Amino acid sequence: MATFGNLSDRLAETFKNLRTKGKLSPADVDGTVREIRRALLDADVALEVVKEFTGKVRERALGDEVNRALNPAQQVVQIVNEELVAILGGQQRRLEFAKKPPTVIMLAGLQGAGKTTLAGKLAKWLAKENHTPLLVAADLQRPNAVNQLQVVGGQAGVAVYAPEPGNGVGNPVKVAKDSLKFAVDKQYDTVVIDTAGRLGVDAEMMKQAADIRKATNPDEVLFVIDAMIGQDAVATARAFQEGVDFTGVVLTKLDGDARGGAALSVASVTGRPIIFASTGETLDDFEPFHPDRMASRILDLGDILSLIEQAQSAFDEEEARKVAEKFATDSFTLDDFLKQMQQLRNVGSIKKMMSMLPGAGGLKQQLDNFDEKEIVRTEAIIQSMTPAERKNSKLLNGSRRLRIARGSGMTVTDVNQLVQRFEQASKMMKTVAKGGVPNVPGMGPIPGAGYGGGRGKQQAKKKGGSRSGNPAKRAAENAARASGVKPAVTAGSSGGAGFGLGAKAADGSGNPTPEELEALQRFLR
Repeated sequence: MATFGNLSDRLAETFKNLRTKGKLSPADVDGTVREIRRALLDADVALEVVKEFTGKVRERALGDEVNRALNPAQQVVQIVNEELVAILGGQQRRLEFAKKPPTVIMLAGLQGAGKTTLAGKLAKWLAKENHTPLLVAADLQRPNAVNQLQVVGGQAGVAVYAPEPGNGVGNPVKVAKDSLKFAVDKQYDTVVIDTAGRLGVDAEMMKQAADIRKATNPDEVLFVIDAMIGQDAVATARAFQEGVDFTGVVLTKLDGDARGGAALSVASVTGRPIIFASTGETLDDFEPFHPDRMASRILDLGDILSLIEQAQSAFDEEEARKVAEKFATDSFTLDDFLKQMQQLRNVGSIKKMMSMLPGAGGLKQQLDNFDEKEIVRTEAIIQSMTPAERKNSKLLNGSRRLRIARGSGMTVTDVNQLVQRFEQASKMMKTVAKGGVPNVPGMGPIPGAGYGGGRGKQQAKKKGGSRSGNPAKRAAENAARASGVKPAVTAGSSGGAGFGLGAKAADGSGNPTPEELEALQRFLR
């Protein structure tokens, strides 16, 4: 997440220096803890939280668990990860629902924290979880707050209870109380109450929020806080805890580029768990908060579980099986390619997905430069083709490609590049379907993926073909030789590969070079 970008970079650099040491001295530990302390303070984490965190890390790093470890540096990273999980709340805490509906959820927080939008996100998430939520417009002070909630409710596809026009008119406590009877009558099982905020903490706002809480006796009171608020997060959270009290925290604007110390401070200081996180502008950019996964993201260890959950929610398993069969039988068409692109778009932001991969912090610049709209352009080109052309790309002669370019608003060069990428991807995926799996950047070959103990290399040598140990690259190079074309050589690699990946970087790290990443981006387009 962008919010923790600077913190992740600082911590990664600190641990990189540790990995060069076979054994850690007390001076090494002190130096590491000092750098961690600076990184956390620069990220606007509360001083008291930083002191407690670094104290525990230092104590454990000087203990026997590190001294006896085969790899002390990795042990220190593990300690930091565990302590990060602890200050983020430890275990994930789920919403608690009432035994007898409706469950009442009250939102509280400062104006500008994103409560109204968050109400829509929460309601949409509840609807996906097979609940019937009702949004309640109890913010009757902020101009157009009621109208905004109605718009957000419409976008989320949920009902809104708004008997008063707002803009200073109406009694918010009465609205909140009456909404419960309305929910029972109309059989809504969850009520989400949007309350008023202020630009700063004041007695009037606290009294109103406390009165609403007393009148509705909510099952959950969620404190909504802007993750970019910085050092004010602790003071604001404490003020709300004393004035209203809350059962959980929701972090908004976690996609911002600020320092994000609020996330690392609030749970620890208040003793209340973070339950949800808002990670973007759309109503779907909302997810339950997992302390362990967030700690992994901060340390650039990736968040594979969230990535898998996100993909599973959008991909059709039956469709994926059919596509795999088509790869194996060489019957994969541009129509299938289009369906895959559309499913990929349904998953959400590709940048966000790629940022969940381990080591994604090292690709920050390339991810920032990635253009999500390229998938839309790819769809436009394929949709401008006739069914026959999608089924057989060999029909695409010059005049057809010109017609497709005009129909999609693109250039002939764009069409040519798409066809070329499709053909390369088809060859590569056919190789994968037969058991040859390319190297994963930064991870090496996937174990048990059908490499055949080097047998492929020997066969390639006998035929005077490619000597690459990467099956995908070997297949691409041999195919190029068979067609009389000299295999392309990617800068910083020993030869071309299906996605422009597979070779080691110039520094031997196994991480993709900028040229290789550009090739991957071209494929994704």
